[in-house]
Amino acid sequence: MGLERKVGITTGLKYRGGGPMLVWLLHRISGLGIILFVGLHVLASFFTQQFGSDWAIAVNTVYESFWFQILVVFIVLFHALNGLRIVILDFRPELLQYQREAIWIEWAVFIPLYGLAVFLIIQYGLAGG
Repeated sequence: MGLERKVGITTGLKYRGGGPMLVWLLHRISGLGIILFVGLHVLASFFTQQFGSDWAIAVNTVYESFWFQILVVFIVLFHALNGLRIVILDFRPELLQYQREAIWIEWAVFIPLYGLAVFLIIQYGLAGG
């Protein structure tokens, strides 16, 4: 016998989970983004190598733009740091009560690292690299 829940779509959208829920959602979205990026990258590399496909060359051109690289760095760096936070909290369950503080520490580490990466990507992009 399953649980009956009488929660409609409007009630579900009003959920105010706060920081932990948003980090959970961003972690899932970034994971899907990584899967999509790697899959398209493998396909584009294959089609470029085998057929010299115009589609694959267009995809690789998008990959080479520094705007796309900034997005990929955000996705990968956030997913990695959030995964590390999750692993630490899984191995030390007594720290779960400090989950919100752990999220703040994660952002305190993420923002300077991401800022440095964006600076270097833009600097390399503007230098014509």
